[in-house]
Amino acid sequence: MSSISKVAVAGASGNVGPVIVNQLLQDGFKVTVLARKGSSHSFPPSVTVTEVDYDSPDTLDKALEGQDAVVSALGYAVLPKQIPLIQAAIKAGVKRFIPSEFGGDAENEKTALLPPFQPKKATADFLKKEAAAGNITYTLVSTGPFLDMGLKIGLFADLKDKSIRLWDGGDRPFSSTTLASVAKAVSEVLKHPEETKNRNVFVHSATLTLKGLLERLKKATGAEGWKVETPSLSETLQRALADLEKGEINRRGFIAVAVWGEGFGGHFRKVDNELLGIKELSDAELQGLIDAVAKEVR
Repeated sequence: MSSISKVAVAGASGNVGPVIVNQLLQDGFKVTVLARKGSSHSFPPSVTVTEVDYDSPDTLDKALEGQDAVVSALGYAVLPKQIPLIQAAIKAGVKRFIPSEFGGDAENEKTALLPPFQPKKATADFLKKEAAAGNITYTLVSTGPFLDMGLKIGLFADLKDKSIRLWDGGDRPFSSTTLASVAKAVSEVLKHPEETKNRNVFVHSATLTLKGLLERLKKATGAEGWKVETPSLSETLQRALADLEKGEINRRGFIAVAVWGEGFGGHFRKVDNELLGIKELSDAELQGLIDAVAKEVR
């Protein structure tokens, strides 16, 4: 495959999109941001901003002309918009498409059946079908939950309230990656097109358990006053499914099952860190990150 130099990024103003854009620029890629009409966001001056309407294929076709790759960082609410984006990429002759995965094992069948993850599975299945026909290539990037962001937004624990849920006891290992390393993995995939062609790549910054994380959080915030619950993931899944029948989506419940549930692929036993230049955090670096986030949040 010839080299990739021009990259279009969808969802560049979300949680991970800006970090990806900055990493791509740092690594010398020519970046075009696909901005939805009417949106107002500022990007580095070297970025080309093209307005698109995901419900208007013509705007997508025009925006992707001459692009070598598309990176999607679209958020949960608009994940289905990736299908027309892929169709436009194929029409424009784009070589590589990286969909908005950036979570647990992108090909784990148990996770794929959970309602919030079904749009991701539909996208991956569509990409695999088109790749098999020789129309495009793809890479799925599995990262686990974002380590620094997860600490800040209370996914792992509430640092302000000093409370944590040790799902199923908190002994199950899980993989997690910093936003910076997620962005680096994306950029490195585009630098290694043959080695990452039509497959799922796995990276992580650390392998943790919630029990181990709690001990590190105690070091960062003080051991006193922590409130600990040990909820059941099977019961959480049943409640989330019951809520769904009532029209309520308990995303946090489903995410907890995907990250910490047995057999849901939250722990990456084999990773592509070496290929993609992703450094695993040392104990001291991990504690330093946790200390810094705790100081910022509290």
